[in-house]
Amino acid sequence: MLTRYCAKRIYLWTPRLQYVCTKSWNASTAATCRVAYYRGSISQNCRKYISPSPSRTLMFSMCKLKSKDDFSGRYTGHTEEDDEDGDEDFIDEDEVDELFQQQVPTGIGDGAHRIFIVHPDVKWGSRKQYLTTAELMMAEAVGLVHTLENWRVVDKIILSTKTPEKKRIFGKGNFQSLTERIRQTPGITAVFVNVERLSPLSERELEEAWGVKVLDRYSVVLHIFRCNAKTKEAKLQISLAEIPLLRSRLKNEMANLDQQGGGSRYIGGSGETLIEVQQRLLKEREMKIRSALERLRKKRHLLRSQRKHKDFPVISVMGYTNCGKTTLIKALTGDSGLQPRNQLFATLDVTVHAGRLPSHMTVLYVDTIGFLSQLPHQLIDSFSATLEDVKHSDLIVHVRDISHPETVNQKVNVLNVLKNLQIPDRLMSSMIEVHNKVDLVDNYQPSEPNVLPISALKEQGLNELKTVVEAEIVKSTGKHILSLKVDLSTSQLSWLYKEATVQDVDVLADEGSAVVKVIIGAAAYGRYKKLFTGR
Repeated sequence: MLTRYCAKRIYLWTPRLQYVCTKSWNASTAATCRVAYYRGSISQNCRKYISPSPSRTLMFSMCKLKSKDDFSGRYTGHTEEDDEDGDEDFIDEDEVDELFQQQVPTGIGDGAHRIFIVHPDVKWGSRKQYLTTAELMMAEAVGLVHTLENWRVVDKIILSTKTPEKKRIFGKGNFQSLTERIRQTPGITAVFVNVERLSPLSERELEEAWGVKVLDRYSVVLHIFRCNAKTKEAKLQISLAEIPLLRSRLKNEMANLDQQGGGSRYIGGSGETLIEVQQRLLKEREMKIRSALERLRKKRHLLRSQRKHKDFPVISVMGYTNCGKTTLIKALTGDSGLQPRNQLFATLDVTVHAGRLPSHMTVLYVDTIGFLSQLPHQLIDSFSATLEDVKHSDLIVHVRDISHPETVNQKVNVLNVLKNLQIPDRLMSSMIEVHNKVDLVDNYQPSEPNVLPISALKEQGLNELKTVVEAEIVKSTGKHILSLKVDLSTSQLSWLYKEATVQDVDVLADEGSAVVKVIIGAAAYGRYKKLFTGR
């Protein structure tokens, strides 16, 4: 019985943790994926997932990074993924989908859910929230559930606790009454405990007590990410972020198996226990995802270098989720392809959009993933390849939904994330804070100095914002504002139009020349002098 049970566990885990190469690729490109062959201990069903080889190494196809010479295309609706399309050496789309689809944490699925939300209201200690209230945090939890299609909140409760660190979170009396209420509520398919992360022990205890799947903020937000993921990059980063959930599930399964005396048994003659096999497979999958993301990071570095060569200033637009970042970028650029949605985490990928400042200078606005309170650092770490672009910006615009009752708490959360990302001091000190949605606030008065009130939806206050952005860009990039006298019989003027921002041209017809007012970067000015003045 035990041997059959162990074989069944390997059978269930192998397709999730191992990229099975069943495609008819040629030998030079095929990914040879093997798990140790345990002679005589695996069922015939399980054997079809296991290659008959003594090697314990999973060997994956080499996915190289490719480059693209032309970066001169329009930046309207341009995503980082656009530069990877057609890149032979980047990870294959089918391979990404295989990783993405095989690694779905169980118990959530794609169907409808009827959710009971439990918010533990911590009364004191390090876990108490001082900048918000239990009611506002419950409202955010409800918003997370409603973001998902066919998910519905059937009941909710705020319950005080003095012992949030215990495996059942609540005291004996509160936990007993909560359990009775959950069991008496018909049709519940899952309980959402509104905490950052549940330990594997807590998750198992609560599921046993309540008889349904138990979710925390980490798993719910990850499921929202999964539903919104469209590009290879987003799918890879979500797959990496799901590794801790799979580890938790593995611990729970091993705990159940150990109760039957099977978790520490060796599998055949392999010298490995069942849990060691599963841990190794999970680790190998994680290494493969990290390797693909590292190639992605190198690709991003190349793209940033190409942007710098084109001398386009880069502005990262950041903020709490659903604060209006995409709406603002659409208003600043006039990009009709942008379709903002009133939805949490509608943006998961970096998108780049070109806009013009009052001086006619072209800048690139980068739309980034939104932030949320009480998210584990592993989730932010998983999206570090995306958020790394912020470090290399010329300017950050921090957008706040000033109409939100938790706007102060949201600001603190965003600044904490930026601090953890180790954003350079020059960017933090020059950051522009924008108070969005002022049209929803009666008699709005700025509560802080040096903030810019706007309504991105109604396009109010945008001219002042552009002026401030331009001043900061000129300062941060070291660009020069110059008046240059050019000979109209040469290509000087056309060169300046191509390589700099021409603000004004005063033609001197009698001399066959013109005085041109330009904003020009140091590198471009150096090239200009070398080409036309011989210096």
